[in-house]
Amino acid sequence: MKFRRNPWVLYLLSLSFVPLIWHRGIGVFEWAAYDFTGYVIVPLIIALVLGFEPRELGFKLPNRRGWVMFILLFIASVPISFYGLTIPEMRNYYPIFSYSSTTGFVVKELVVGVIMFAHEAFYRGVLLFPLARRNEWLAILLQDVPYTLVHIGKPGIEIPYAFVAGIIFAKMDLKGRSFLPSFLLHWFGSAFFDVLCAFF
Repeated sequence: MKFRRNPWVLYLLSLSFVPLIWHRGIGVFEWAAYDFTGYVIVPLIIALVLGFEPRELGFKLPNRRGWVMFILLFIASVPISFYGLTIPEMRNYYPIFSYSSTTGFVVKELVVGVIMFAHEAFYRGVLLFPLARRNEWLAILLQDVPYTLVHIGKPGIEIPYAFVAGIIFAKMDLKGRSFLPSFLLHWFGSAFFDVLCAFF
């Protein structure tokens, strides 16, 4: 089969599902279900049919370099989060869910973690790793453009921020040989900012 293990076929078929899961105005639980299905399950099925293994898409533990970069970048993100508190549009938008108790807040942050995992598995995993074996910087840009576009509708400052973050996340994951560093950085950074917005 001429399409077997072709990273371009995997990229185009996987990307075609993004418009189907583009959504706004639904609850965080439904959002997580949509994203996990469209960003993880469906692309993994496509990848397996094409002959790719999950580990080739970054579904594995990172190496030491990946862990170190995650820790350093999370530390660097803390002052950025405090700066975000000074932007009314950001404070009014986050957290993205409603809550009535600390327990409810924690549960929904865990659900947001599922959303973050799905996004990183897709953009920094499925779309990035196979193409990066052909051309690293082309792969980084090709995953970063759609990743940036899905931020349309969020506070305006997030569009350029997402573009820059998408490049940094991709480089970190390629060096760490796993998308888990960007997942943890994305989730922990998001949760930290939610806590600041909700309780300070």
